Amino acid sequence: MSTSVNDLAQVIQIVVAPIFMLTGIAGFLNVMSGRLGRIVDRARIMERRVSTIKNPEFLEQSENELKNIWRRIKLINRSIGLCTASALFVCAVVVLLFLGDLLMFDLSQLIVTLFVIALFLLIFALLTFLKEVQLATRTLQMGKEKIFND
Repeated sequence: MSTSVNDLAQVIQIVVAPIFMLTGIAGFLNVMSGRLGRIVDRARIMERRVSTIKNPEFLEQSENELKNIWRRIKLINRSIGLCTASALFVCAVVVLLFLGDLLMFDLSQLIVTLFVIALFLLIFALLTFLKEVQLATRTLQMGKEKIFND
């Protein structure tokens, strides 16, 4: 009996690392969903503004900003999807670690494969998020240039 308890204790020790990764992913998802909410709020404001603008120059500027906002929404949604997929793969790794020990199967190849896929998904999520942040920053810099050039 003590051998199985020791085995279980070892599995729990091994599972701690992926659980920490899940915690990090959850924090990242929280940041991204908050950012998405703010972007959507800005899109609603801009859509209302576009429908009331009469000046063609301001209308074009507002329509360009709205297009930019929708690009950002697509990027942040993609990043959230990739991050969620990464979390699901990490969960599968945790489950397989326990099942492999319980059923005494060697699932190490599958576990390593799923964990590597989870890491790649997280990398792509971070790169997509970086692209969205750069797009937002570029938009702010263009507005700043316009103010200082006028």
